[in-house]
Amino acid sequence: MRATAKRGRNWILVGMAVALGAVLWLAWREMSTDSLPAGIASGNGRIEATEIDIAALSGGRIAEIRAAEGQFVRKGDVLVQMDVLQLNAQKRQAEAQLRRARIGVETAESLVAQAQAQRTAAEAAVEQARAAADAATSRLARTESLARSNVASQQVLDDARATGRETQAGLASAEAGLAAAEAGIGSARAQVVDAEAAVDAAQAAIEAVEVQIGDATLASPRDGRVQYRIAQPGEVVAAGGRILNLVDLEDVYMTFFLPTSQAGRVEVGAEARLVMDTAPQYVIPARISYVADVAQFTPRTVETAEEREKLMFRVRAQVDPELLRKYSDYVKTGLPGMAHVRIDPDTEWPETLSNLVQ
Repeated sequence: MRATAKRGRNWILVGMAVALGAVLWLAWREMSTDSLPAGIASGNGRIEATEIDIAALSGGRIAEIRAAEGQFVRKGDVLVQMDVLQLNAQKRQAEAQLRRARIGVETAESLVAQAQAQRTAAEAAVEQARAAADAATSRLARTESLARSNVASQQVLDDARATGRETQAGLASAEAGLAAAEAGIGSARAQVVDAEAAVDAAQAAIEAVEVQIGDATLASPRDGRVQYRIAQPGEVVAAGGRILNLVDLEDVYMTFFLPTSQAGRVEVGAEARLVMDTAPQYVIPARISYVADVAQFTPRTVETAEEREKLMFRVRAQVDPELLRKYSDYVKTGLPGMAHVRIDPDTEWPETLSNLVQ
């Protein structure tokens, strides 16, 4: 019984000590806030960071998720692998079409060579027919001269004329064959162009599938921490379906609110200091990166100076990325704290805000 009563008194003492510590901390914080110079404004806020969704570019099944919740990842780390069995099959099909198209190019080029050989033969035939026609024309002229002198008979003259007409017909036929050979070359060359276009189409199809296969491997776009999983391995997601949510540890800031009289004097780029409730002994350097141009809390009517002072403007203080990279393992979003900003450049920071984290 006495041991139980003693333990009870110990717990009461511990509770009183914790309560006293909390009261002292709140009193110190209130005193430190009230004791700030007039050139320094402050407001309550929470640590926030830019969130990045890792999503599937195309619909498909999730084969593997390689990052766990809370895990720190580097830029380029593979986080998710989508199933690519169907894409690999499409790639093999496109590669087969490419091989077939290349064979088509070779076949078309052989047809061009064949047509060119036929043209050479046709040109030779034209030359031969032209020579025969010229000889027949000369022979006919001589025969006609001899016939006028009664040296050659009429039968010889008729035979010479028939031979001349025959050679002229042969020449016309050879020239027609040459024209056909020329047309055959043009047709064969058109087949080469068509086959080469098929090769280009097959190569483009392979590249498109390879891009899809590459897109099926989802990597981290920057350094960050996995905040939570949205989908699980084996699930089928649509195009654009979210799988993981990351917190960008290079874009961490605190959002707080200031009244009109103070917000109007805050400049973008102004020096700020952040003090977290969990570690009040450290002061985090920051810079003002955003000041809202529209009030967040507006009274129903704005008629008096007192009412206008109720207008609150959102302000964002961003932490230096170099400092974040140094302490990335300690960065946690949602932590509450106080943001202090120097609205008068000539005002010196008080000693309580001078112990900066390096």
